[in-house]
Amino acid sequence: MLSLHHFLTAPLAKVPRSQVIFWLFLSLTFAVVFGLSGLQQGFRADYVVQDDARQHVFWMQRYLDPTLFPNDPIADYFQSIAPPGYAFFYRIPAALGINPLLFNKFLPMGLGLIATVYAFGISLELLPVPLMGFIGSLVLNQNLWVQDDLISGTARSFLYPCFLAFIYYLLRGSLLPCLAAILLQGLFYPQFVLIMAGTLVMRLFSIQGLRLQGLRLAGSEGFNWRRWLTRDRQAYIFCAAGLAVAFVVLLPYVIDHSPYGSVISAAEARTMPEFARKARSAFFVDDFWMFWIFGKRSGVFFWMMPLSIVGIVLLPVVLVWRSRFPLAAQLRHLGIFVQVGIASLCVFFAAHLLLFRLYLPSRYTQYTVQIFSAFAGAIVVTLLIDAALGWAERQTATPKGVLSRGLAIAFVLFWAGVVVLSPKLYVFPKVSYVRGTVPELYEFFAQQPKDILVASLAKEVDNIPSFSQRSILVGREYALPYQQVYYRPMRQRIKDLIRAQYSLDPSDIRKFVRRYKIDFWMIDRRYLSAIEVDGYGQVPIGDWLRQFKPEITLVEERMKQGKRFVIERFIRRCTVAQAEDLVVLSASCILGKS
Repeated sequence: MLSLHHFLTAPLAKVPRSQVIFWLFLSLTFAVVFGLSGLQQGFRADYVVQDDARQHVFWMQRYLDPTLFPNDPIADYFQSIAPPGYAFFYRIPAALGINPLLFNKFLPMGLGLIATVYAFGISLELLPVPLMGFIGSLVLNQNLWVQDDLISGTARSFLYPCFLAFIYYLLRGSLLPCLAAILLQGLFYPQFVLIMAGTLVMRLFSIQGLRLQGLRLAGSEGFNWRRWLTRDRQAYIFCAAGLAVAFVVLLPYVIDHSPYGSVISAAEARTMPEFARKARSAFFVDDFWMFWIFGKRSGVFFWMMPLSIVGIVLLPVVLVWRSRFPLAAQLRHLGIFVQVGIASLCVFFAAHLLLFRLYLPSRYTQYTVQIFSAFAGAIVVTLLIDAALGWAERQTATPKGVLSRGLAIAFVLFWAGVVVLSPKLYVFPKVSYVRGTVPELYEFFAQQPKDILVASLAKEVDNIPSFSQRSILVGREYALPYQQVYYRPMRQRIKDLIRAQYSLDPSDIRKFVRRYKIDFWMIDRRYLSAIEVDGYGQVPIGDWLRQFKPEITLVEERMKQGKRFVIERFIRRCTVAQAEDLVVLSASCILGKS
């Protein structure tokens, strides 16, 4: 029992370096296992792409061939909103001939390994016990892989290693690496620089001083604001230098005049069906809990491992009763939980007040909760295991010694099961890979000239830019309504496409083809009899098309009346390719040129 106790919870100063290396190696092993699990799904078929990569990576194929996506407003827009560090990072392997979409599949594992090393280091800074490093990094990895942020390989994937590096060097008191982390965050995921800056400001306030001020206010002594501030000179140096770097790195985003205009205002967004409940970019809901607490874009929390939830609930309890936990004397830097928490909440509410100028409010709390709840859970479990083993040691000489040892070992095994097996409760890892189902059509479009334009309302059209490297007129995945100079023309294109596809007049179809210079028109024949297709996830456009009224309302009325749409005539004589329910029509045939 003594050996087990020492192996699991002995402080860092009392264990050999090899033991620390063992726990770090075990942490990295789990990170590799999670990464390989995701990578395996990424190569399960020839045509597989990560869901968000279809938006934020597809255009990077221009790095390999600059002639791709000529005059394509969708590719131009997503290229314009890519942070410079993120775009440059993908350019490096592209210079070596590596396809960005291929690199996108390997990138998450590398980022996960870096995040694991820093998470292990942060854990040891909070509680210098190697087991704490393992549990903290493992639970954090589980939190990362139960969501599809890290696996996306997009700009927000980089926030984890950058932010964890910032926290680690901040706790270690390493100024230059800390500033470098802020700089990198600004180049890759600039929104999170606000959290970093807020954390540095919060470190100027002394928790002990605030407590003393509360006692003085309750008594007869006057209020002295200076007692709020820390006397730690290093905190002021870090804050001043950090804010300077944050200002420099964020300044280009502030003064940059986007060709797509300013971000949509909250007042205008409230009038748009795109932001209503169950819409493409759903934001505004009447339910308080769904909006403020669990909203994907507006709330504070999202899904985490059970141990993270345990940590949030039990860490305050453990700290109140810390005298009952001998290892609690080793705890350090716990103020970072409060500092990051307050900074996150401040920016979260600022994002709500300035909606949508700071983009989505949830981005400022969900990630920090995801990270620090893992450390909180690790602290709680490590203290509980240490207390249980210590209790069993003290019972060794008593008649109940054998039973005590058995209970302690069972307690350790229980928490080991919780830590290691929690992912079994979820779809894990959550990779959100999209598998292309019509390779014949991808190959057909890829063989066409690079300047073709494909029009379609079918779900499959979202995959064409990634799998065929060809431009599309509209697509659900690309219909982001946050900047109206970009979105208004797309909305108009969508409405025009709906009117044309479900028209009763052949001239409407020809006018549409001429107006937008369409080369091919892909039709899902199922959509000619129903807007929503039933069964097994095959509801490709129902939630999206219902945003476009009155066009879609008129379509449904015509369907109920049993009307036959003119496009069906063209299907019979202009089809040049087909697969399953999808048919591709030649625009030149529609115009009578062939």
